[in-house]
Amino acid sequence: MLHPSAAKEEGTVADEFLDLSAHEQVAALAAGTIGAVELTQAAIARIDARDGAINAVVVRDFDRALVAAGEAEAAIARGERRPLLGLPMTVKESHNVAGLPTTWGFEPFRNAVAGSDSLGVERLKAAGAIILGKTNVPTWLADWQSVNPIYGRTNNPYDTGRSPGGSSGGSAAALAARMVALEFGSDIGGSIRVPAAFCGVYGHKPSWQLIPGRGHVPPAGEPGAFPPLSVVGPMARTARDLEIAMTVLAGPDSDMAAGYSLALREPRGKQLSDYRVLVVDAIGDLAIDPEVAGALSDLVDRLAMANVTIIRDTSILPDLAAARAAYGTMVTTITSARSGQPAAIDAHGWIEILNHQARFQRAFAAAFRQVDIVLSPVFGTAAFPHNDAEPMKRVLSIGGEDSPYFGQIGWIAPATFGHLPATSAPIAQTAGGLPIGVQIIGPSLEDRTPIRFARLIEEAFGGYRAPAGY
Repeated sequence: MLHPSAAKEEGTVADEFLDLSAHEQVAALAAGTIGAVELTQAAIARIDARDGAINAVVVRDFDRALVAAGEAEAAIARGERRPLLGLPMTVKESHNVAGLPTTWGFEPFRNAVAGSDSLGVERLKAAGAIILGKTNVPTWLADWQSVNPIYGRTNNPYDTGRSPGGSSGGSAAALAARMVALEFGSDIGGSIRVPAAFCGVYGHKPSWQLIPGRGHVPPAGEPGAFPPLSVVGPMARTARDLEIAMTVLAGPDSDMAAGYSLALREPRGKQLSDYRVLVVDAIGDLAIDPEVAGALSDLVDRLAMANVTIIRDTSILPDLAAARAAYGTMVTTITSARSGQPAAIDAHGWIEILNHQARFQRAFAAAFRQVDIVLSPVFGTAAFPHNDAEPMKRVLSIGGEDSPYFGQIGWIAPATFGHLPATSAPIAQTAGGLPIGVQIIGPSLEDRTPIRFARLIEEAFGGYRAPAGY
């Protein structure tokens, strides 16, 4: 049903602007080609028309969005220019937005309403973004699917019988179906990167603490320490939009700003041939589907033809399989602390893991003196069918073989454990039309490098391709 405040319907001239990238929409708004209210009305109409089969935008704040759009339109008329002024977008349900529920898909928190915006949402609004609502997540953000007892299941726009990924699955699905051009997710276990890969869009897991996580906490009790692996970051349909979003979102929180200011390095290269790329196409016994492996191999061949320096000697890296195990223990410890379960390790064990992590980070820093980018799969398969088995009993069919469901964490663990920036970018599709992504890992606090490399790949070989019907 069309929202009563939305005067536009799909198929209008205003609707066509929604197919543009975020930066193109902002440019059109600044030029007066379209007004912020009209664009927001078109976005609302598109969500109403398209989201029934997908169930991505599960918390809707359309009336306040139209008020904010009117304010943005007036600001543009006064000559104001901000990076996202007038742009309609959504954010992941786990980010606090004042006056809206933040439940993390957990039934006991069904009626929890945020009293204030998260820092990231504050910064997006200050840059002029119009928040239309919030997108779906799995319970406790703990799955590569996005289903929970409060909002139900989100489906993949490329095949509604398959997962959009998790935990930022609603975010990725809304982008892929072109309901919005920009999203704000979070990642501790691939929660930005995997949905981006499954839905054929772009997602960036920033260096740890580059974007403060204040206001992205479970809705119970007082906020405490931000988890030592978790990050928040942008998702979009183009890599350039990730660059713009990072300029808005990155930088210290107020309690650190007295002593620190943001000074991100420029990308290491301006063109593909400037880059030295290390290829990681295997980690221990991790399963990988032949189509995913083939897509990575084809990309590497095209990069070589573009005069990228390709390096295959992974001996310069730390032990990635060992990092997977240590990362798994860290995540288990974090989640057990949240849930009140017995600790996975004692305090001495925790200190040893932190020592392991520090050694791992130093080894990666040394490797990045010899290479600029590490390429690897995001996940061993494209989007898989919905799976409602008990979590620890789930298996994935990868290359015709059953593979442990949570074993696939090994592909995303190195960047998370190392606090490294990692961009997920679409590079191909399966024979069945499902997106395949690649993970572009960069040096610590050099987030512009993997995002720029993703942009160069996009410009050279293409990127997002809309699903049929959207």
